[in-house]
Amino acid sequence: MKRPKILITAAAGKTGMATSLDLLRQGFPVRAMVRAPDARSERLKTAGAEIVPGSMEDFSDLSRAMSGAQRAYFCPPLEPGTLRRATLFAASAQEARLEAVVLLSQWVSDPVHPAVHSREKWLTSKVFEWIPDVPSVIVNPGFFADNYMAVLEPAAQFGLMAMPLGEGMNAPPSNEDIARVIAAVLADPAPHIGKRYRPTGPKLLSPPEIAAAIGRALNRKVKFQDAPIKLFMKAATALKISPFVIEELSWYLLDYQRNAFGIGAPTDVVARIGGKEPDGFEAIVRRYATASPFARRTIGAKGHALGLLMSTLLARAPDPGDTRRRLALPTLTNAKLAMDSERWLKTVQPGRGEV
Repeated sequence: MKRPKILITAAAGKTGMATSLDLLRQGFPVRAMVRAPDARSERLKTAGAEIVPGSMEDFSDLSRAMSGAQRAYFCPPLEPGTLRRATLFAASAQEARLEAVVLLSQWVSDPVHPAVHSREKWLTSKVFEWIPDVPSVIVNPGFFADNYMAVLEPAAQFGLMAMPLGEGMNAPPSNEDIARVIAAVLADPAPHIGKRYRPTGPKLLSPPEIAAAIGRALNRKVKFQDAPIKLFMKAATALKISPFVIEELSWYLLDYQRNAFGIGAPTDVVARIGGKEPDGFEAIVRRYATASPFARRTIGAKGHALGLLMSTLLARAPDPGDTRRRLALPTLTNAKLAMDSERWLKTVQPGRGEV
């Protein structure tokens, strides 16, 4: 029997790449939508994917990408314009009469969240609820394991994991485990239509436990240091992360400190839906450490880490308010972080279909 063709947007990204490769291994024809051909898209092409360059801002590109596809994964980038892209994608999906769409949402998405990306992720789910003939499934992971890898280099070179996490808890999922859930739903969407799934790692960890796991993976002692958010902003600037991403992440770190990512975790979603027990955090770190030359304690790697440290100290922390004004981001007078939102707290209670 001929298998349905599946469109993966942001196919060269963290979950898009892993989802594409998973589906290809299962024998599904995959159409990989990417911004432009590069080494990552070449890897997908070699694995058997059909590569379609295009923009999620262009209705013509989306229509062309969906032509002949039966299912799709919508993964918007962390950039301004999520709702606009979602609406264009939804209109294209309706025209193409897709039989199922998986949406990558976010654990703290809420209509009154101070991060515009979270509000627009919440609105994206509403847009698809309003399209009765395009069934959808939402996957809303929390704080990815991948996010901690930003401190892998200083952890390896200086034995320090400095992040503004407070005493928040998390069960960090790997990109591969998130993708495993997405791929399983796309492979057989019927039992999952209308549901929300939150993939997590196997264990709830405190920041010191995360630092200890990084240390074991690196074969050295690593200490957690609760850092000011302003220092995070300086480090992110030194790493050339965009001001918009820094502004949005600053809110998510406040959520983290309030333990929003610890609520309702861990879940059994990866094992139950993805068919495999989730990766432990230490195993995830080992994969990244093996792939990174800066995770090895060499003279060159130490020098690179010292250079990044100096760049961080000299960098000017961006002003989130200035970023919002410059990008014309709407600001709510009644904005509430996840743990302060009664509406959000009600939606994440057990038995409400969130996991």
